[in-house]
Amino acid sequence: MNVTDFQWTKGITVKDLVKSYGNIGYQSVELQKASEVIVKMKKNSAKIYLTFTSNMVTSGLRGFFAQLIKLKMADVIVTTVGGIEEDIMKSTGEKFSLGTFSADDVELHEKGINRVGNILIKNESYMNFEDWVRPVLDKLYQKQKRWAVSELLREIGLLLDDENSILYQAAKNNVPIFCPAITDGAFGFHLYLFQQTHSDFIIDVVKDFGNILFTTSQDEKKGVIALGGSISKHHAILCTLLNGGANYAVYITTAHKTSGSMSGATTEEAKSWGKVKDESDVATVIGDVTVMFPLAMIGALEELNENGLI
Repeated sequence: MNVTDFQWTKGITVKDLVKSYGNIGYQSVELQKASEVIVKMKKNSAKIYLTFTSNMVTSGLRGFFAQLIKLKMADVIVTTVGGIEEDIMKSTGEKFSLGTFSADDVELHEKGINRVGNILIKNESYMNFEDWVRPVLDKLYQKQKRWAVSELLREIGLLLDDENSILYQAAKNNVPIFCPAITDGAFGFHLYLFQQTHSDFIIDVVKDFGNILFTTSQDEKKGVIALGGSISKHHAILCTLLNGGANYAVYITTAHKTSGSMSGATTEEAKSWGKVKDESDVATVIGDVTVMFPLAMIGALEELNENGLI
């Protein structure tokens, strides 16, 4: 295959744009391959594990993730607790604003504003989240005293009414959401406070480990789309490891393999562990998820739509 000069054509689709990436070189080739692997996951009826870190929910990708659940492009979600909190915040009317990467952070702190890259979140949003979550925990406690995390998140999703909410769409479409580090954020702090006056209120993360293992089997085809790294990525691929390995895997990250980190670990490295099968279709894209993922996924969606699969 030769390098082909790219040129714009009037009315070009995202699908055709992404396909042309396969002949440009560098990360364009990997992005085109990632889109192709996503198509294969769906065409071959693989169970799709979509993982992402909370900063992606902070961004405008949150509504896209919810849409993908609605389109049956994700069968299992794994994320970090910030993504849960911020999905709830946005569902209950909180607005995040755009700032700059070079903002004066001391000045922001004095104004009660928190910065995530170039996105700004007011302290007030966390205070409103606190006011919302306290009566919800009371309601859940009245229903039962012990909850696996994914079961708790499903109940919360049923309380929301927002088509752009990940929790809402997951609950509506029976897609489990796993958050193994549920205590690593504001939500965990409020769970702790609630438990101080309700000592028999238990959040069972060990039970949820069993729950994610039983979302699939050795015989079922499995696909992983891991956006970013950390525990959300590892929790999904550990599940595939214990169930024979993934048949398809797409990683998109800004981390590099030379760090030795989970975030930088490639799909090829995953084969050494058996997390991804030796003969699997894989792609590792190095780049910003807010840029790379919509291109790869929309390219796949357009092709799947043409084939009547979504």
